[in-house]
Amino acid sequence: MNEYLLLMHADAQAAADPAHTWPAYFARLQAADAFEGGSAIGSGRCVSKSGKAVDVSRHLTGYIRVRAASLDAAQALLAGNPVYEAGGTVEIRELPRG
Repeated sequence: MNEYLLLMHADAQAAADPAHTWPAYFARLQAADAFEGGSAIGSGRCVSKSGKAVDVSRHLTGYIRVRAASLDAAQALLAGNPVYEAGGTVEIRELPRG
């Protein structure tokens, strides 16, 4: 199994259907034995030793870490995700094994 981050963007245009809530979505991921954790992302800062850091990416609002056999399987786990279901963007990134 591979591990992926689902990065939620702040671009959902519509309110999510009440059937697509975070508790229901997390329960679905746990039932599929895919859930590894996650959190909302609060404020912070970017830092660089050179002092030339870029601004914080304000479009990212949260992340979920999941296990899946492939990128396609990770994408299939988006069904029921409140951000995705409301028309927002969810970025899927593989975590390399190392």
